[in-house]
Amino acid sequence: MSALVVCTGGGIGDVLLATPVMRALGSRYGEVVALTSPAHCAVLANAPGVAEVWSDDLPFARQVARISARGFDAAVVTWATLRAAALPYAARVPRRAGQARRLYSALFTERVTVRSERGDHTTHWTQILLDFARALGCDTSDATPAFFVPQSARDTLAATLTTLGVRAPYLVLHPTRGIAAVRRRWPVARFAALARAMAADRQAQVVVTGGGADAAIADAVAAEAGAISLGGRTSLAEFGALAAGALGVVALDSGPMHVAAAVGAPTVGIFALQSDEPDRWAPLGPRTAVIRASYPCPPSHRKETCPDFACLAALDIRSVLAALGGLLAREEETL
Repeated sequence: MSALVVCTGGGIGDVLLATPVMRALGSRYGEVVALTSPAHCAVLANAPGVAEVWSDDLPFARQVARISARGFDAAVVTWATLRAAALPYAARVPRRAGQARRLYSALFTERVTVRSERGDHTTHWTQILLDFARALGCDTSDATPAFFVPQSARDTLAATLTTLGVRAPYLVLHPTRGIAAVRRRWPVARFAALARAMAADRQAQVVVTGGGADAAIADAVAAEAGAISLGGRTSLAEFGALAAGALGVVALDSGPMHVAAAVGAPTVGIFALQSDEPDRWAPLGPRTAVIRASYPCPPSHRKETCPDFACLAALDIRSVLAALGGLLAREEETL
């Protein structure tokens, strides 16, 4: 028996948080194939329990033919769009689980109402996604996302760090959220102050990271803080290697935050806006902590539309250091 998981929408974090669904399906449907967008194939590459990762870069009819030829017994659509819902339907996959209350929900045989639509704002998103697998009689007791770091990424990252003169122990600061509309008003100075405080508190180098589009922000933070910037210089797998080797990672709510937690790094996730919902999006891993909103901004200030990010400009650096210190202290106690 085999199952298809369609996770073509959302960002890095949304796709990574779908890996427990794949693990759950594997308990019943021995072979699990993931279909995701070309930009997110790296998130699932070599993920435990995933037989293959397919890129959703074919025309609709050709993608349907590919799915149909495989003869899947079931499909789960974790981030529904009309195309994502229509693919397993058109391919005649017998059982198809996805979101209820959508115009395309009739294309699913098992329709699941997302818990937040019933007023639940505290259940973690991994559990919400697992409701789709549960509709097919599948579940898992381990809802921790899985991210695989290949040896090639570790080797490339090691060479990069040697070139830049970065030695262990080092800390990682990921001060961006990948939102194009807000880059011009990002509070670089506050993150530079945080980087300096992290370095002084732990007596370690700080490496600042960011995706290619956010490299300028990472560079500016690092330059002002006297840190090292890797903004735009690592693949996602290499970032995973960086996080796995770090003394600790401090990151804004983002895909890289989830990757850092998944590879086991002591990870502090910063949820500064009142609308960030840390209970739903908290990093999941063996060593994680969350900084919750404390600045009195209105809930209408969302990450895509906030006019000034005053909450980040006023970020309580002491609370971040305390959270990181608490994680590292617990780790030392277990050694």
